[in-house]
Amino acid sequence: MPGQGMLILISGPSGCGKGTVCGRLIGQFPVMRLSVSATTRPPRTGEVHGRSYYFMTREEFEKLAGEGGFLEWAPIYGNLYGTPAGPVMEMLDRGEDVILEIDVQGGLQVKERFPEAILIFLITPSRSALEERLAGRATESPEEIRKRLIWVDTELGFLTRYDYVVINNHLDDTVNRIKCILEAERSRAYRFKMPEGW
Repeated sequence: MPGQGMLILISGPSGCGKGTVCGRLIGQFPVMRLSVSATTRPPRTGEVHGRSYYFMTREEFEKLAGEGGFLEWAPIYGNLYGTPAGPVMEMLDRGEDVILEIDVQGGLQVKERFPEAILIFLITPSRSALEERLAGRATESPEEIRKRLIWVDTELGFLTRYDYVVINNHLDDTVNRIKCILEAERSRAYRFKMPEGW
């Protein structure tokens, strides 16, 4: 709707750099906010409740889901992940852009509810590059990395349902390409708000 913020979804395989890219975008757009997701997985070292994720028990998560409190939610790698609806809607109504770092299943759920959402699929230049990034961040066991790599083929099957695909080879180039996408989206006729005097 004119005057409303844009809802931007960034998806892609675990290890493709979604978090880094989202963080850089937030720093370059003054009216862009990052949606904080909820999860039932335990926090990793350095993660903070309410800033990295809302860390919830499975019981708490399922209760909120039953009340319709998520824009989307899905089981991923044995845990539950979801996007609390209230904070996102408040930011959009204030005219702020909201970026969601989200799994492909969740991204498509949100797209059904918000057809105007902008879906961007982020990938690494190659599968070997993805494997190197997963191993290099040292946050998952070899078994967890294996599970994530198996899931990649499923995620890639959804790629053509996204609006844009961006290869994350060099961070600056990736961020600049996404900035161009967002500027073009902001210029779509249905987002245009007629200035006073017209």
